[in-house]
Amino acid sequence: ICDLRSRKIKRTFFTQINILLDWQPIVDLIKKHYNKGLSATGKPSYSGLLLFKMSLLQTWYGLSDYEVEDRVNDSISFSYFCGLHIDQVAPDHSTLSRFRTLMTKAKAYEPLFKEINRQLEAHNIIVKTGAIVDASVIETPLKPKGKTNYQVTEDRKDEQEVKVDKEFADSVDKEAAWLKKAGKYYYGYKKHHVTDDQGLVLGVVTTKASTNEVANLEDVLDAADLPEDIPLKADKGYQSKKNAEILKKRHLKNHILKKAYKNKPLTPWELKFNKLIGKTRFKVERTFGGIKRWFNGGIARYRGVQKMHTQNLMEAICYNLYRSPGIIVSHCKN
Repeated sequence: ICDLRSRKIKRTFFTQINILLDWQPIVDLIKKHYNKGLSATGKPSYSGLLLFKMSLLQTWYGLSDYEVEDRVNDSISFSYFCGLHIDQVAPDHSTLSRFRTLMTKAKAYEPLFKEINRQLEAHNIIVKTGAIVDASVIETPLKPKGKTNYQVTEDRKDEQEVKVDKEFADSVDKEAAWLKKAGKYYYGYKKHHVTDDQGLVLGVVTTKASTNEVANLEDVLDAADLPEDIPLKADKGYQSKKNAEILKKRHLKNHILKKAYKNKPLTPWELKFNKLIGKTRFKVERTFGGIKRWFNGGIARYRGVQKMHTQNLMEAICYNLYRSPGIIVSHCKN
């Protein structure tokens, strides 16, 4: 499992993941919501684990439901990872879609994410000696077109109640929202991450883009199982009396970047503090970038907050697993 050079060779990477994970607890969680039995036609249905593994492949390689079905049927390494024999056919795209919808409605992806993280922590891959918080915008292609006036929230300003415009076409994702950030307009969602100091994802919250992440810190921390007395890092936008009180109540060290105010510049100590924190805090931005670059992430594939939360959780699971062999290699070297 400690062969970094061959990580990107599909079969080797898939073998590494199969060795790394104990699939039985994952199977047990899936069976709570998706039971293998007989289909309406009396044929044996596909196992939940097979469909979950197809979802992993779909996320790792940025594939649609149709594409992952074809790849599992055509690729020996894909079918091997899914546990299919050479003469077995993969589930069709509609079966995978129904599985995702059922599991999303049951809110089953959150326990799966936590179970996989529990196993990674047991392998000392996830190490909770510190945490980092940040948010990233996910644009949806299902946005309004034309010159209609829309409610737009500026980044890190309190959102106001938004009324859906009657002129929205049926193709528009009405659960998404507009956001103005650095002079640009975005329509979609935000994913809020808590990571460890390596950038591995510990918690995920999904909101519409207009949600002010600075005022959303408590909800984001609730998504991660953080121990007490570790530092919590974030950019200076999170600096507020309310957030300082939240960290104090949770017994987390306040390592949010210091912010200068009018007629009150940063002191030499605060500048040095920011420089030290910045050496680690950037890793959450590397996580967002890695998901975009490696998995074609950062774009909404589904409609609605619930399904987007499923996408964000699957991307977090896949990111953590993708980086795990490399982290094990570094442990082996040390």
